[in-house]
Amino acid sequence: MRRTYTLIPLYLVLLAFIACSNKAKTASESKVLAETANVPQFNADSAYQYVKAQVDFGPRVPNTKAHVECGNYLAAKLAEFGAQVTNQYADLPAYTGTLLKSRNIIGSYKPESKKRIVLFSHWDSRPWADADPDEKNHYKPILGANDGASGVGVLLEIARQIQKQEPELGIDLIFLDAEDYGAHSSYKGEHKEEYWALGAQYWARNPHVQGYNARFGILLDMVGGKKAIFRYEAYSQEKAGNINEKVWNTAASLGYSQYFVKEEGGEVTDDHVFINEYAGIPTIDIIPYEENGGFYKYWHTLKDDMDAIDKATLQAVGQTLVQVIYNEK
Repeated sequence: MRRTYTLIPLYLVLLAFIACSNKAKTASESKVLAETANVPQFNADSAYQYVKAQVDFGPRVPNTKAHVECGNYLAAKLAEFGAQVTNQYADLPAYTGTLLKSRNIIGSYKPESKKRIVLFSHWDSRPWADADPDEKNHYKPILGANDGASGVGVLLEIARQIQKQEPELGIDLIFLDAEDYGAHSSYKGEHKEEYWALGAQYWARNPHVQGYNARFGILLDMVGGKKAIFRYEAYSQEKAGNINEKVWNTAASLGYSQYFVKEEGGEVTDDHVFINEYAGIPTIDIIPYEENGGFYKYWHTLKDDMDAIDKATLQAVGQTLVQVIYNEK
């Protein structure tokens, strides 16, 4: 006897399978739409212009006119977008002993709320292009379009969106200063971790609100580079692995898995190290990390200019952050 299959039953089974599949897909899509219905749409064009505005001031190195002028611009933009602005001024000693006229700039939304999320980025730029392939450039300041300005640009666009529609939790946007004044690559002394992130160290020990706390923090660093890949930074994973998962899963749900790759990256000395250590706020670092162990190719070079910035990367990072903060209850 030979087994045979009739067309009509098979056809009906196929139709039933497709119907169930479509129903499941529709239900899944409806769930996603329901979750994202009240989430603002991040505008990468707007973020790009905020990055450019900073770069147009020139290198934002402490103790320079460009630094002062850009700081005034950032504080004014936060105020324009409805934030309660706090300026935290401090003279911070660099590894050379030079006192840096530093300014952390904080924009707070719903300052009365005890339920808070804090987002960070440094706004200063490296005083020396000491990773430039041309040694003649090793003592020239960089524009820091990606390394500094990109994260701030993303946060300014988030501030613009918050002004139009506040999330349920209170939000603090903190632009940290003097992050990138760490020891020059030619320095013959000990290259200490604490030479970096001076503004973050100051804020973590002296928060703008006494007893300040937040549910979690997210640091942005170099989030505008072309074809950037963000892996789990090791220190972030140790101190706030659940926040890494939250952010990377959110990125995946939005279709940004090519940027947010669920792989272990290296450990980076950055602002989040001191925020975790001194402020006790579980904070992650969204920072590009290549498989060869390096950052993006124009890091600390004169080519870290607007040509290095990609709106698609700004969009991926910005929309992911918006999704995260608006889904917190």
